[in-house]
Amino acid sequence: MIAVADLTFTYAGAGSPAVAGLGFAVEPGEVFGFLGPSGAGKSTTQKILIGLLRGYRGSVTVFGRPPAAWGGDYYERIGVGFEFPNHFLKLTGRENLAYFAALYRGPTRAPEEVLGWVGLDGDGGTPVGHYSKGMKVRLGVARALLNRPELLFLDEPTAGLDPVNARRIKDLIHAERDGGRTVFLTTHDMAVADELCDRVAFLVDGRIALIDAPRALKLRYGERRVRVEVRREAPGAVGDGGAGGGDGGASERFEFPLAGLGDDAKFLALLRGGRVETLHTMEATLEEIFIRVTGRGLR
Repeated sequence: MIAVADLTFTYAGAGSPAVAGLGFAVEPGEVFGFLGPSGAGKSTTQKILIGLLRGYRGSVTVFGRPPAAWGGDYYERIGVGFEFPNHFLKLTGRENLAYFAALYRGPTRAPEEVLGWVGLDGDGGTPVGHYSKGMKVRLGVARALLNRPELLFLDEPTAGLDPVNARRIKDLIHAERDGGRTVFLTTHDMAVADELCDRVAFLVDGRIALIDAPRALKLRYGERRVRVEVRREAPGAVGDGGAGGGDGGASERFEFPLAGLGDDAKFLALLRGGRVETLHTMEATLEEIFIRVTGRGLR
């Protein structure tokens, strides 16, 4: 779906490239996450892929051809949701969508349909100038879906959204992927990427540090241990403090290696004791892995 090789781009007057030597591929029907802090080169890469930036070095193909070689037909096949969407503020949400739908030659979805998908069906008649930032972001996602795109580019699609509306957008992305569409997602929110992406690329200072599936990364960088928290009934009530010892609060915490866990007498005794409150494998989060691999934070 997307193939990038040795991609380098430098803005006019900049002392160093915004992206340098990028190489990656996106397969049809996957959600591919492009992850990194602000200024890492995520949005620059997306703008090149959608044809807004030219003058790059290297090779970029989408649907087998460079974006510039497609002409207007390209935009019949892709949808784009920007982090800071630009709407006509004096028009209503419904009027905005009707205007943009009229720009396509092919069939489009009805404005009311996509407004409902993003939870704006009750606000379609309101001028967009009265929308909150989160509402504008959701309207931008709705606009990106109007033309039934084969390939969807989304830049920070849950930024500024409350948990309910963030869940709406995540469910939409899952539905698009399940329907066979490809999604290129740029974000610095590792929790969102972990939940949505089939594969992720870690981007820092315009270079890719790592590409893999979130599950594979967490297995590779996590600890093969289990952490158990149990209610504290009385001082000294549970063994000798176990592998992890107590934390001095209302519960005690124990850690056990995964190897041989089913035969560990102390672990089995904790389970049988009926006081287990939580049980977790000690896998690393994507944010922890990013920091470990790149030496950089996400902000």
